[in-house]
Amino acid sequence: MPSYVIKKIKINNHMQKQCLECSEKIVGRIDKKFCSDACRNSYNNRINKDNKNLIRNVNNRLRKNYRILEELNPKDKTKTSRAKLIEKGFDFNYFTSIYTTKAGTVYYFVYDQGYLTLEGGYYALVKRVQ
Repeated sequence: MPSYVIKKIKINNHMQKQCLECSEKIVGRIDKKFCSDACRNSYNNRINKDNKNLIRNVNNRLRKNYRILEELNPKDKTKTSRAKLIEKGFDFNYFTSIYTTKAGTVYYFVYDQGYLTLEGGYYALVKRVQ
């Protein structure tokens, strides 16, 4: 069942559809829902707006973490310090997955860029091969 309802109005004994955004008369294809691209965009932007921008903020944080890992790990495997990651703005609370090896080693990944906690405040940076 669609989450929208197309309004119909009676004009000269004919049923006419109304735009879901501005309620203007729709002219054109029978399955058309909006009178213009501007109304379609406005409607979709309003419907897809994130409450308190939570999703957008999390995605921005993940994107920043990914860029930092990618910058510090150009050859797909390296070592860096916690201080260096923090200096660049890395946030350890945001990652997309955790991989635990059979030996119990835990890697944290931001998409295909990962890190492993080492002793002495260091991290091994790796890139997952797909």
